[in-house]
Amino acid sequence: MVFSSSLFLLYFFPLFLIIYFLLPEKIRNIFILLASIIFYAWGAPKFIFIVLVSIAVDFYIVRRLYKCEGKKRLLLVSASILLNIGMLAYFKYANFFIENFNYLLNVIGFQSVRWTEVILPIGISFFTFQKITYSVDVYRNVHRPLKHVTDYAMYILMFPQLIAGPIVRFNEIADQIEDRKKFETIDNRLTGFVRFVIGLSKKVLIANVLGEQVDIIFSLDQSGLTTPLAWIGVIAYAFQIYFDFSGYSDMAIGIGRMIGFKFPENFNNPYISQSITEFWRRWHMTLGRFMKDYLYIPLGGNRVPTARLYFNLWVVFAISGLWHGAAWTFMIWGIFHGLFLVLDRIFLLKFYKKIGKLPSTIITFFIVLIGWVFFRSDTLQDALIFLDKMFSLDFRQTEYYLDSKFFWIMGVAIFFSFWGFSRKIETWQEKALSSVQKNRTLIIMFVLSILFFIISLSSITSSGFNPFIYFRF
Repeated sequence: MVFSSSLFLLYFFPLFLIIYFLLPEKIRNIFILLASIIFYAWGAPKFIFIVLVSIAVDFYIVRRLYKCEGKKRLLLVSASILLNIGMLAYFKYANFFIENFNYLLNVIGFQSVRWTEVILPIGISFFTFQKITYSVDVYRNVHRPLKHVTDYAMYILMFPQLIAGPIVRFNEIADQIEDRKKFETIDNRLTGFVRFVIGLSKKVLIANVLGEQVDIIFSLDQSGLTTPLAWIGVIAYAFQIYFDFSGYSDMAIGIGRMIGFKFPENFNNPYISQSITEFWRRWHMTLGRFMKDYLYIPLGGNRVPTARLYFNLWVVFAISGLWHGAAWTFMIWGIFHGLFLVLDRIFLLKFYKKIGKLPSTIITFFIVLIGWVFFRSDTLQDALIFLDKMFSLDFRQTEYYLDSKFFWIMGVAIFFSFWGFSRKIETWQEKALSSVQKNRTLIIMFVLSILFFIISLSSITSSGFNPFIYFRF
């Protein structure tokens, strides 16, 4: 079940909100947990029991960890991390490693190993990281553990951010799990609905329209693809994935705000970035912060020799790429970004400073586009063919037709992707997305949100194309 489906919008979500607000505060967390189990089981009924068992085991390991001292603490936190990384490695990467192992066996003349393909549980990449933040934060004494296993299960399985984030670290939300009175206000409920509709509109009215054509362009064979089509395809994909993923994050943040949770922001106008370093401070920000605090800093951070620092950056982003998917294309995408993070530190940041804001933004966007080719392509060969077409100067006529609606939506996507280039607009945007609004402004926003909700719902019911890119991660 995804947020942009009729089932969620017309049945699950309204029913959830009605029951939630009618219930006493003491049992609202239990209800969120039950609703989240139903939400998850709807899409992955075979895995819900495995997830629940792993949550229970992890909870009691960490509770024991909190009461221990010395080496026992290290052993227990290591056990918790290994449990979670082990589950992620098995379910997400077993097929990938066996496939590559069999390829090597075939190269040297041996038979392939027989293997039953493992099915990937929905959202495992996201809730695994949240479980790791829980055990590590308790180990570091950042926050005491939760008292009840049901509260911990709710934190991990909470349906707004279960499938695709944002990655909510335990210390960011621990106090809100036990007491949300501070955030359960009328203003938060109304601005939360507004934020939800903003995300829904981004996903349905922009990402879906672009994505339908992107799928066709990336599926064209080499003879049917031309240079203009290739560029249109990757540019459209850049906006599709941005409005798709940031739209989902907006919806998650909005739902969380409506029920008294303050989730961290996940996107901040990433395409106005003037370097890849800045891009990763604006794109999927919760993943970037996780990688920094739970991987990069433990590897030594900036306190290591320069060569080791560069190596650590590459390792972190290679892992980041592999986290997105078990394929060489994702790993190359991560290594590609890691390379430019290193080049930023060596000379690019100084170069960008000299050439100014606009040229730096154009160059950075160009680099990001090249990376998206690897991210979108099914295989490395497909990615290389697509890149070759982008630069082959093949301007022959093609029978493939893009209608005016596509170009209108592309124009809207470009406008809203780059409008934060003006600092005044970026500041205004931050205020507009805030939970603190004047009554008149709030009423206007709420009325407009109802209008866009109806338009989005109409679009969903009239179209059969409604994928979600990060659903498979």
